[in-house]
Amino acid sequence: MAAIIDGKAIAASLSGETAARVAALPAAPGLAVVLVGHDPASEVYVGRKLVAAKAAGIRSIEHRLPADTDQATLLALIADLNADTGVHGILVQLPLPAQIDAGAVLDAIAPEKDVDGFHPVNVGRLSSGTGGLVPCTPLGCMKLLDTVIDDYRGLDVVVIGKSNIVGKPVAMLLLEREATVTVTHIATQGLPAICARADIVVAAAGSPRLVKGDWVKPGAVVIDVGITRVMGEDGRTRLVGDVAFDEVQHARAVTPVPGGVGPMTIACLLQNTVRAAEIAHGRA
Repeated sequence: MAAIIDGKAIAASLSGETAARVAALPAAPGLAVVLVGHDPASEVYVGRKLVAAKAAGIRSIEHRLPADTDQATLLALIADLNADTGVHGILVQLPLPAQIDAGAVLDAIAPEKDVDGFHPVNVGRLSSGTGGLVPCTPLGCMKLLDTVIDDYRGLDVVVIGKSNIVGKPVAMLLLEREATVTVTHIATQGLPAICARADIVVAAAGSPRLVKGDWVKPGAVVIDVGITRVMGEDGRTRLVGDVAFDEVQHARAVTPVPGGVGPMTIACLLQNTVRAAEIAHGRA
């Protein structure tokens, strides 16, 4: 049986470290969360982030805007938050309404307050290995991997998914550790055979149960980033990942869905916020 990489437990430990770092600062870090409209999933995600921030001692500043908010209004709010020295992190919850250019909004966030790690400056710093704030989910993936892998040098890694949010940044983080990384996607020819040679598989394609048992070699480590709600044979919905979890028990270790990567994303968001505050206070 594969060992379970318990994201909930690791995230709880990480949040404890974050709280200790908050306590060492001269003032509580400020995290501004901007939600435009009333998307139900976004409401849930924002709520979880605010609860976790409060538990870690981070001051949350909520900005809930109506769904018909125009881009100029949102950009003006971001400019105000950029200028506010009490705000160390800015998070604009996606997706945004159709009338708003999400790229323009994310680009408007000051890179030093971009706790999601999506700003082109932070992307460039990540790709060049020169620091910056790292996207939360890829950072969480690495922290999960670090619990089972000590040395990445020369390991064969396959990343399934080429998104700017997960696939590309996690590949760059793995390259920095001197792993040999192949970035693939669901249209990659011969994908099962490519995966079957990997020491590490990071599945982030958003395709339920894509990775089958024969895609994973014995002893590999599997990180399942995907999460999709599907209908079961009993008529009830459940959450599943990109990996057929029951088929990969010959792996060395695997993350469950839910309870794997998901909790780490919020824990790493809080760490990014504290890091931004430490930099602002000259303590990083």
